[in-house]
Amino acid sequence: MRAPFPVGVVPCQGAPVPWVRARLRGQLIYARASETGALQAENGRVEIRYKPNDGRRYEAREGNLEVVPGPPLPDDTCGPADAVRKPEKGAASGEAAVSGASAVGASPAAGTRSRAASGRAAAGPAPIPEGAIVAYADGACSGNPGPAGLGVTMKDGARTIELSEYLGVGTNNIAELTAILRVLQEIQDATRGVVIFTDSQYSIGVLQKGWKAKANVELVAELRNALKARKNTQIRYVPGHAGHAGNERADALAREAVRARKSRRTEQPPTA
Repeated sequence: MRAPFPVGVVPCQGAPVPWVRARLRGQLIYARASETGALQAENGRVEIRYKPNDGRRYEAREGNLEVVPGPPLPDDTCGPADAVRKPEKGAASGEAAVSGASAVGASPAAGTRSRAASGRAAAGPAPIPEGAIVAYADGACSGNPGPAGLGVTMKDGARTIELSEYLGVGTNNIAELTAILRVLQEIQDATRGVVIFTDSQYSIGVLQKGWKAKANVELVAELRNALKARKNTQIRYVPGHAGHAGNERADALAREAVRARKSRRTEQPPTA
């Protein structure tokens, strides 16, 4: 899911201090703040987030941030995130290149993880199983809680299915989880190979890494049961804001649902 959003985006996690909504060169983001709502800067830079569950945090110059009026948001309303390794000089990277933000300098441990990730990237992503349905699922939420929606785009051979569903008032995590559930509900044949891409580390955590669900317990249980009934379903992480066409499309469908307060399903080519 990607900012900007018509009204707001959900908050994010880091040190135990609040967040405020702010604009960075016109883009709505979340910024670290004190309990009074003032920006919390170190050496003139403020920690910011573009998305609650994409596992990435950045820094922006305090002077480039415009705080949006409103009370500070609690820190514990979103999942964990790791620092992003600062790109090499001259290398443009994601939102940092677009919005003037920079990646947070990684610690030695984070640098080790980054080098390991680079090694995996060099080997290339895992191949898609032959004949598998490929789906991208994303959620959007304007506030937390607030108007929520999901987006799904699925490719099954020559057939493409897209969902843009308004969920009413909910949270970002509910929208992310429900998007994955909708993919499973669309595929009646439980023996089919399915690869679902999500940019929600929260969803990956509670569904595949054994994280304990402190909220959304029934929804998580429903998803876990649905996944157990399928032997050939994979959920894979895809970074948000990284130009992945399927993820960008699912994000757009989710934001469309929130903006229009409507749901739609399309299938191409149409079923006879």
